[in-house]
Amino acid sequence: MDGELGDFLRSRRARIQPEEVGLASYGRRRVPGLRREEVAQLAGVSVDYYIRLEQGRGSGGASRTKSGGVSDAVLDSIARVLRLDEAEHAYLRAVARPRRRSEGGPAASGESATRQAASASPVRPGVQLILDGLDRNPAYVLDHRMDVLAWNALGDAVVGFGDKAPAERNMPRRVFLDPTARDLYPDWPAIAAQTVAHLRLKAGHHPDDAAMGRLVGELSAASEDFRRLWADHLVKPCDHGVKQIRHPVAGLLTLPYETLTIPAAPDQTIVAYTPEPGSETAERLALLGSWVTSRAG
Repeated sequence: MDGELGDFLRSRRARIQPEEVGLASYGRRRVPGLRREEVAQLAGVSVDYYIRLEQGRGSGGASRTKSGGVSDAVLDSIARVLRLDEAEHAYLRAVARPRRRSEGGPAASGESATRQAASASPVRPGVQLILDGLDRNPAYVLDHRMDVLAWNALGDAVVGFGDKAPAERNMPRRVFLDPTARDLYPDWPAIAAQTVAHLRLKAGHHPDDAAMGRLVGELSAASEDFRRLWADHLVKPCDHGVKQIRHPVAGLLTLPYETLTIPAAPDQTIVAYTPEPGSETAERLALLGSWVTSRAG
C-alpha cells in the first residue's frame, strides 16, 4: 500500500476541472484536472507542504498534530477542494494517518472451524445463532478482506460457501477469479466496481494487513479487470443496495441487502438479503429453502 496517499490525491484532483472551482484554465494542460499548486492555493496550504504530502514525505510546522500527523484542518480543507464524499474523506484520513496494528486474531477451533476462513477471527456463537434465526433471509458474515466467515443455510444455498475451501470463501476472488461469476451476477461490471471500491476502502483502514496486501497482489496479477478498477482509486462502502443473482435452481433473484457491523468485532459485518415479502424473489427463496431442507433430510 506504499504511495497510496499520493496516488489517491492525484486521482481525485484529476477529475476536477479548474472552471469547476472558479479558476481560469490557461491553454492546454499536460495532465487532466487541477495542478498541485492549485489544490494548495484553494486549500490554504503552501505548495511545498502539499507536494510533500502527495509524495509521502510528511509535513511540518503548524499543520501537524501533537502526535505528528497531518491535522484534521488540513485534511478537511483538501477534502473540500477535491470534493470528496463522506467515504472518500474518511479514506483520506486513514491513509494520511495510518494506524499501525497487528491483524492477528484467535484461530477458529472445533466444529466452527469448518465454517470459517482459517486465517480469520472466529465469529461468536451468538452471531451464528442470529444468522440461523433468519430462516427467510440469506445471510452471512464478512470481514474487512471480504472473507466469508459464517453463514446460514439459505445464504449457503444462494451463494454457495459450504463446498468451498476456506481460501475460496472470499468475495473479490469469487467476482474476479471464478469463471462462473459473470453468469452468477447479471450486472457483473457494477458488482466488480462495487467490490473493488469497498475493498480499497477497507485496505486504507488496515495498512499493515499483510493478508490484505497478498489478496490485492493476487487479484492484480490474475485479473486485468481488477487491475483497471483498482487503479481508479474509487472508495465506497457496500452498506446497502440491491444485487441480482442468477441462481441455477431458483432462477433470477433480485435481492435488496442491508449490512450490520458487529460492535464487539468491528471488522465483521452481517450481510442480510431482504426481499420484499410476497415478491417473486421471496417466493423463489421459500422454494429454495424447502429444496435445501429436503436435501438435508
